[in-house]
Amino acid sequence: MIVRTLSIHLIFLLFILPMNVQASLNDDTGNFNPGESIIDYILDKHEWQIARFGSTNIAVPLPILLISEGRLYAFMSSRFRQGTADWRGFRLMQSGDHKGRIVRVDTQGNISPDLPFDFSITKNVFSMLLAAMLLFFMFMKVSKAYQKLGSKQAPTGFQNAIEPIILLVRNDIAKQMLPAKHVDKYLPYLLTLFFFILFLNLMGLIPIFPGGANVTGNIAVTLGLALLTLVSTLIAGKRAYLRHLIDFPGVPWWLKFPIPIMPVIEIIGVLLKPVTLTIRLMANMMAGKIVIVSIIFLIFILGEISPTLAYGFSPLSIIFVVFVTCLKLLISVIQAFVFTLLTALYFGFALEEVDHAEEHKQAKLNKTKMATVATLETKNQTLKT
Repeated sequence: MIVRTLSIHLIFLLFILPMNVQASLNDDTGNFNPGESIIDYILDKHEWQIARFGSTNIAVPLPILLISEGRLYAFMSSRFRQGTADWRGFRLMQSGDHKGRIVRVDTQGNISPDLPFDFSITKNVFSMLLAAMLLFFMFMKVSKAYQKLGSKQAPTGFQNAIEPIILLVRNDIAKQMLPAKHVDKYLPYLLTLFFFILFLNLMGLIPIFPGGANVTGNIAVTLGLALLTLVSTLIAGKRAYLRHLIDFPGVPWWLKFPIPIMPVIEIIGVLLKPVTLTIRLMANMMAGKIVIVSIIFLIFILGEISPTLAYGFSPLSIIFVVFVTCLKLLISVIQAFVFTLLTALYFGFALEEVDHAEEHKQAKLNKTKMATVATLETKNQTLKT
């Protein structure tokens, strides 16, 4: 069964991936720049490129939504004809400082300095909307199954496939990182975060529409998820957690005043948490995408040297792609788990209830005990002498 599945994937990738990657060539003449093509392939776009045959480009257009001069413009990206034509005074730039962005041009073709407000449905936006819809229907289906069968009956069908993952997030993440009384309150957010990232990661492994978008490899997406975690942590934070940021107990006063060294360090630590979440997820997912595309591009690089080399290397290249894809499948699950785990850990720190008065009292008591012990040791040493 496994061998058959891998064989089907191998044949599928052999025919689909080279065409999909070839669509990111720089121009219609076929001039191939591997570095620029890799960057162009992983960037967000206004259309879903599938394949290119000569000068014919097969792509799925996406909606363009612009606000310019107080007016709303809505049309499909196919109006731009791969960037060779303007439409109603708008142009999709293919090079220059505004590459990949839509600008306003006059009748002479001059670019206006005032860029339109662009909230179009790009590849990444479409993938996130699709993942959100799948997430909604998945949870609704599982919820209805629980309402119908009850929690005491054995799950069946789709519920049986999803329940172990839900239990994994609840038992190995939420219960381990959060105080017991807060588990049920924050579990829905953790489940949503885990499945949303997992769906986006897995959709990025699909080489054809509607997959293949580099969503979690986009810093804007990962930073948005990380900032959402930061805001949620600060909102959930108890008074003790927020007070610790500026008045951590047990720290000498000269580290707090007149130069607030410790408060600055604590605040920097809080702000660095979303940065680490952002870079970890983005770097891992983007690296996997670049490795896969680079291996495929070796076929075209060798093809420019000799067609025989390209045909000879193609099977080996596809085998490597299948191996890296399987590895990235594992990484996709791990990264979703780690992002959710660290989010729950930050929630746990914020929800920890600490009594500052008791801390200061205990610190003074410890100092008194240490002073008493030191005095007794001094007396004992004097008596021995």
